[in-house]
Amino acid sequence: MPLINFPNPNNSLEEGGRSFFLFEDIKVDEAEESCPNCHKSVPLSKLKENSYVCSCNYHFRMSARDRILSIADEGSFRELFGNYTSTNPIQFPGYKDKVEKSMVLSGEREAVITGECKIGGIKSAIFALEASFMMGSMGSVVGEKITSLFERALSYHLPVIGFTCSGGARMQEGLLSLMQMAKTSMAVKNHSDVGLLYIAVLTDPTTGGVTASFATEADILIAEPGALIGFAGRRVIEQTTGETLPKDFQRSEFLLSHGLIDMICHRHALKERLSDLLKLHKGGI
Repeated sequence: MPLINFPNPNNSLEEGGRSFFLFEDIKVDEAEESCPNCHKSVPLSKLKENSYVCSCNYHFRMSARDRILSIADEGSFRELFGNYTSTNPIQFPGYKDKVEKSMVLSGEREAVITGECKIGGIKSAIFALEASFMMGSMGSVVGEKITSLFERALSYHLPVIGFTCSGGARMQEGLLSLMQMAKTSMAVKNHSDVGLLYIAVLTDPTTGGVTASFATEADILIAEPGALIGFAGRRVIEQTTGETLPKDFQRSEFLLSHGLIDMICHRHALKERLSDLLKLHKGGI
């Protein structure tokens, strides 16, 4: 699985500082990935076994499909709307080629996977954004798939679990991509109005128009440790306000202390946490 890696931090937000202890039994010729936090090389097989979490607790990005399968009860996931693919609605130069390259890189047809599964025995609708498909950006198809999933969840009275990982709206679709913010937000509201549960798991990074719409409209907002979550980038905000922002600005821990998210959950504990929340909600309706 291809991993996004930043070997040379561009700013302090990409730097770490947490302690590290080595994985054991490293094979000499095995493929490795450099950890952006502790800067040690980690065997890919060990990362996969550990749900792509380094020994220093740095959470690597996971593919959308791996995320879903990591929390779904074994054999319960069924993909929906998987045949949707992007066109080039405003004839943006080079867009068709970028979509095709992203399909090859990610192994997916679009930047979100949607479907149904059971989590702790409770049937749920689920979606996950795919970072390796144009940085999980939201175009018309992503918006349509998420909207369709919420509408189906409304029809069948299902809770929705969503994993966000995105650079925001997809600029190659212009205004059509921005319209998806309102479209998905209305679907979330209709789902909420009848008392159904929506839990969003914000992963690194969750930014732009996705943050400003369905990512932060959930009933419960969970973030992975150290995830970058925000709307505009750090430099844009600093240039606009003329102020120097805190080092941990827009990280999960900063957002939790300022009340934007409800909790931070380690990836290893996430399935149990989601299962508990779903059971609590089911027992209350």
